[in-house]
Amino acid sequence: MMRWLTEDAVLVCAHETGLVGIVATQGLVSIGHRRVLVATDPEARPIVGCPNVGPAIKPCTATLKVKQGYSALIRIDGRPVCLDTVTGLTDGTPPGTVEYKVRQSGQDLVEERR
Repeated sequence: MMRWLTEDAVLVCAHETGLVGIVATQGLVSIGHRRVLVATDPEARPIVGCPNVGPAIKPCTATLKVKQGYSALIRIDGRPVCLDTVTGLTDGTPPGTVEYKVRQSGQDLVEERR
């Protein structure tokens, strides 16, 4: 079972303290008065608080394209719903290795079963 993400979801970089700034871009569907996230809501979002700093080290400051975690079954206005399996890369160093992930979905009511 995979939970749908809402605008209250908590996404973090692999360094655990870097928080992704989430913005829901659709207003048709909500869970508990909180808008559901759809593709591409987690992409190109700012990350604050990443502790990965030092000489020649770039902290995670933005999310890149989602690698997995968009629903293959459910869409809102033609865009796949985001599930709690969303992952993708950040712009942190070393390039192409640091991922972001979902820590909390933002709701516990709606799930997708496969």
